[in-house]
Amino acid sequence: MAINVLMFFATIVAAKYGIDLGDYLGLHVFLADDFHPYQLVTYMFMHGGFTHLFFNMFSLYMFGCLLETVWGSKRFLIFYFVTGIGAALVQELVQYIYFEMSLAQYTHVNTGAALIPMAEYLNLWQTVGASGAVYGILLAFAMIFPNERMFIIPIPFPIKAKYFVMIFIVLELLLGLSNNAGDNVAHFAHLGGMLFGFLLIILWRKSGKIGGPYV
Repeated sequence: MAINVLMFFATIVAAKYGIDLGDYLGLHVFLADDFHPYQLVTYMFMHGGFTHLFFNMFSLYMFGCLLETVWGSKRFLIFYFVTGIGAALVQELVQYIYFEMSLAQYTHVNTGAALIPMAEYLNLWQTVGASGAVYGILLAFAMIFPNERMFIIPIPFPIKAKYFVMIFIVLELLLGLSNNAGDNVAHFAHLGGMLFGFLLIILWRKSGKIGGPYV
């Protein structure tokens, strides 16, 4: 959490000197010139604005603290990075599929403001935020405490954690498949974080490293 907050303020300070840290630390599609492998990790500590940062850190605090207490700091940290990197890999795959299906035949793209070369357009594709790891943590909470009741605004009644996560999965999948032009949320990255979190928990349980009920 501290690193995320520090990087948020570092982004603001750097912008005053004409430096966009997102260009260097945000996750670019691997087809872009601005892509670097280290971005699979650094993108998790970059956020697009205060609201984005606040809700990610609030969720990380609410669910992450409990998981860290149950698992210990080392296992929690491993889980956090595996789900975050997993989310990035899924996002890269989805963006590549989108590129091949829609844009591979173009040399220039009309952005609405200008006609720019494809290479320059690909550099504009950028993913930032800890959401993938946070969604993985949310899934882990539901797997460990499936029957824990949660109050979600504006729903006036409590929902069990396992059902809450199932609803989130369906919503993220529908929103991701709808591919709305004005939607800049990386829905498949969220699902990727959940997928890698699920697989890691299954692996840990089969190896006897952790216990607990399934969803």
